[in-house]
Amino acid sequence: MIRNATLEDAGRIADIYNHYIEQTVITFEEEPVTAEIMATRIQACQDHGLPWLVLEASEQVIGFAYAGQWITRPAYRYSVEVTVYLEHERVRRGQGSRLYEALFAELRGRGIHTAIGLIALPNDASVALHEKMGMEKVAHLGEVGFKFGRWLDVGYWQGTLNAQ
Repeated sequence: MIRNATLEDAGRIADIYNHYIEQTVITFEEEPVTAEIMATRIQACQDHGLPWLVLEASEQVIGFAYAGQWITRPAYRYSVEVTVYLEHERVRRGQGSRLYEALFAELRGRGIHTAIGLIALPNDASVALHEKMGMEKVAHLGEVGFKFGRWLDVGYWQGTLNAQ
């Protein structure tokens, strides 16, 4: 089941995300986040009129996806940055696609025109997901992040949502 996130989901969302902080270079955050920090992020997203969704299995949150402001200047209001995370053992099983399909439908309904995904590279699973969703690589920035003792590249993927 996919539904809107609530502040009560913040602890579970933080647990999922903290694996990626502590074990991977997929996120450039370096310190685990608390449930309180995650609740603040969820609330801020929703306060901007943007969706934050969770995926449940057996009544437990196993993944999440959300859209955040791309850039705060007014002319960018129809563009968002999209993000999806799953429990690490559930990747490459179609769940990310389900979350993104639901997220993109929500965004279309809210008049959003462009979705932008920022991917730490290399990350074959995330690249495949974004391209499956019809997004194309539009930029590659070399050595812009430093984590776990090494320099990391990022790529930007962009897709037009054809909002009504």
